[in-house]
Amino acid sequence: MKHHRPTTLGEFLMENQEKFPYATGELSQLLSSIRLASKVVNREINKAGLADILGLAGSENIQGENQMKLDVFANDTFIRTLRSMGEVCGVASEELDDFISFEDNIHSSSKYVVLIDPLDGSSNIDVNVSVGTIFSIYRRISEPGSPVKLEDFLQPGNAQVAAGYVVYGSSTMIVFTTGHGVNGFTLDPSIGTYCLSHPNMKIPSKGNIYSINEGNYVHFPEGVKKYIKFCQTLDLKSNRPYTSRYIGSLVCDLHRNILKGGIYIYPTGTMSPNGKLRLLYECNPLALIIEQAGGRATNGEIRILDIKPSKLHQRVPYFAGSTEMVLEAESFLVER
Repeated sequence: MKHHRPTTLGEFLMENQEKFPYATGELSQLLSSIRLASKVVNREINKAGLADILGLAGSENIQGENQMKLDVFANDTFIRTLRSMGEVCGVASEELDDFISFEDNIHSSSKYVVLIDPLDGSSNIDVNVSVGTIFSIYRRISEPGSPVKLEDFLQPGNAQVAAGYVVYGSSTMIVFTTGHGVNGFTLDPSIGTYCLSHPNMKIPSKGNIYSINEGNYVHFPEGVKKYIKFCQTLDLKSNRPYTSRYIGSLVCDLHRNILKGGIYIYPTGTMSPNGKLRLLYECNPLALIIEQAGGRATNGEIRILDIKPSKLHQRVPYFAGSTEMVLEAESFLVER
């Protein structure tokens, strides 16, 4: 019996290079460096229970949140790996106050900047719940040969040339898009290689999962409260009540909903007046993936990818997932 050999991520990048913007091989190399860093981080996560890297690192990030030790490790690993390649001229991380400019000779003519959430959901590490990495890639808009500028990072999400995420779970997956659909690759730990497992991923237009931290219910806008009640109301024709599923790791919640159909919501509230999620490090890259998979992502009114960022750590409310469900939720927000 013949066994079909799966396509590896490296082979996929080579075979589809002509579809990538500018088709020079630079983007393929950049994605390959993210692939390498993700495998290093995955190794540390898998042995975290045995090593002295669990728990808090004793510092806070720019958001005022306690940094986990693995947060710091993941941040250092991705930045170090991206710096070692010649394709990137600067990196902005959710963990850092400001962006980093790579100004040595190897990066002087580099055309890309990367924005990254190195370890999304890291507070779940101690209880062995899945976490992830989110990344976003742009072409710089400042003059090559000069130091990278803030304006290179403050681009709307519709200017992304690639975006993706890694899920470190029962299996490790990297999912990304370059604007030509969404593909998922699962890490084969026996050979240390990502293999194509989820080609041309599509999110169902309607699902029956809603994902929101209902512990914040009293702080939600009235329209969101009404939508939650709608989700919980029996209606056999509409397959309601919907099922509530909330992991607390953004990547994992959205990954599940992309595969099964559903909506993820993190609204405004008195505890988070602008929402909690970061536009540049979380919302934009995941919005590009969701749209490329056939879904919808908005702040409740405006398409996420059309928002012009004003600062590196800007927060926005987030409604993302199956198109019909996001439109449902938005209809409750506009009610008077």
